[in-house]
Amino acid sequence: MKSILSLAALFLVASAASAADTRCVEMRTYYAAEGKLDALHARFRDHTVKLFAKHGIENLGYFVPFGANPERKLVFLIAYPSRAERDARWSAFFNDPAWQKAYKESEVNGKLVTKAETVYLSATDYSPAAKPENLGNRIFELRTYTTEPGRLPNLNARFRDHTVKLFAKHGITNLPYWTPHADQKGANNPPDKDNTLIYLLAHTSQDAAKASFGNFGKDPEWQAARKASEEKAGGSLTVKGGVKSVFLSPTDYSPWK
Repeated sequence: MKSILSLAALFLVASAASAADTRCVEMRTYYAAEGKLDALHARFRDHTVKLFAKHGIENLGYFVPFGANPERKLVFLIAYPSRAERDARWSAFFNDPAWQKAYKESEVNGKLVTKAETVYLSATDYSPAAKPENLGNRIFELRTYTTEPGRLPNLNARFRDHTVKLFAKHGITNLPYWTPHADQKGANNPPDKDNTLIYLLAHTSQDAAKASFGNFGKDPEWQAARKASEEKAGGSLTVKGGVKSVFLSPTDYSPWK
């Protein structure tokens, strides 16, 4: 039975990545002013997500850091058919009288956001398409890898040929895998397109994530794949400290749950 389930998981991974996702995904991180995070959530819940949809901006996921959130962050993912459409649709949203009214009324007692960061992303060729679903009771993990110069193709090959399948084998849900656009105009501290991989996973809990990664790390197939990929590249694929992980909880208005 276990082998049948593993084969089914691998089939789902392969099927999900079979159709290329050509959309432009925008990851935005908002830092709310002191005491304003609830008001920011209310503005998104009551106005922003609906107006995004009205103007053809696809709502994917809205998250806050799991546990403590001292910086009052809101991280969200939205999508457009293309980068050019992003600019056109965002302009239409921003100039919508309904948004202007909601924005003005929400900030009567001060600004809600003190800082905003933006990253534009494209799906890798092995990425499942971003199709939000509400399964409930999940925790998400946003992971960012920074590679040694010239080794992003090696990292992508390892994920494509081994990692995503082994994640599925060990109960880790693969969500989209992205690389940054070359042009990050308007972004703050943009990641380098030539050495960055950003991806999203889902787990049933933080403890489940720890257990799954523990089993994944001990898997002989993973150990062989890692060794072979590093021998081919001439060393580690990522820089020292180049693997960052942040656990995220979906908001009540997030399509992804």
